[in-house]
Amino acid sequence: MSHKTLIKVRGYHLDIYQHVNNARYLEFLEEARWGYLEDSGDIDWFAKHGLAWVIVNININYRVAATMGDQLEVFTRFSKVGGKSAVVTQEVRIAGKDAIAADAQVTFVCLDQKTGKAVAIEGELKARLEQHITEA
Repeated sequence: MSHKTLIKVRGYHLDIYQHVNNARYLEFLEEARWGYLEDSGDIDWFAKHGLAWVIVNININYRVAATMGDQLEVFTRFSKVGGKSAVVTQEVRIAGKDAIAADAQVTFVCLDQKTGKAVAIEGELKARLEQHITEA
């Protein structure tokens, strides 16, 4: 499943050059991941199982500047589930401009909230994550 989150660019998102500051994209991507988790029911599932997502790596490419008033569409999808980590692929598009503002690969591990340690992605957890994998 690919999930879409809409975000309108506001003045406080801009830097001195009047385009979205690079650090804001990390916030936009996080907002979209939370939206995805809420809509998929995963927040409740992870809480019930005492697990949390912990981001361990983000690779982001900035492509086209977004500016005040732009409507951003952030597409979020799972692209890989491994034995210890999984990858979410995200793309920030500027609506109506056929332009990609940024794209990212976000790697996370699943943390046992009681022990504070990463858990192996296997069994029910693996099945839960793999059900979300979609092609580009």
